[in-house]
Amino acid sequence: MADYDKIDPYGGSFRAALAADWPSGDVGKPYGVSLDTAGKVVKGKGNSTAVRAVLVLTKARKANEIVDCMKIGEIGNFAPTAGTPGTDFGVAGTDYFANGTTGVISATASDGSSYVGTTVEGSRLTVFVHPHTLAVDVP
Repeated sequence: MADYDKIDPYGGSFRAALAADWPSGDVGKPYGVSLDTAGKVVKGKGNSTAVRAVLVLTKARKANEIVDCMKIGEIGNFAPTAGTPGTDFGVAGTDYFANGTTGVISATASDGSSYVGTTVEGSRLTVFVHPHTLAVDVP
């Protein structure tokens, strides 16, 4: 199951409430997240122009619970969102992107997706979600 390994202590994350319940089927899977108009965490780019962080939860959570969203750091035991946590690891040296609508993280950039990081080892994603990152524009 993916989890936060390292977080930059100087602005590497932010805390906000979840906009909706986080189901048990999404536990241990990384998602690109942002904020809605109420300032609550949603999958995808929400009310922003791009994804603003990566979220990995280790248990199911209810709406309005406060969570830590990673902007800069490392995720251990990384598997792309569609993969099986702890099993389907990424490939070293691969760039990963979050879908702007669903927040699903994969190695495929598409129109509206945001760069979220690259793998150092197949099972470790180095996250760098810049606050001014624009959505990927793929023709």
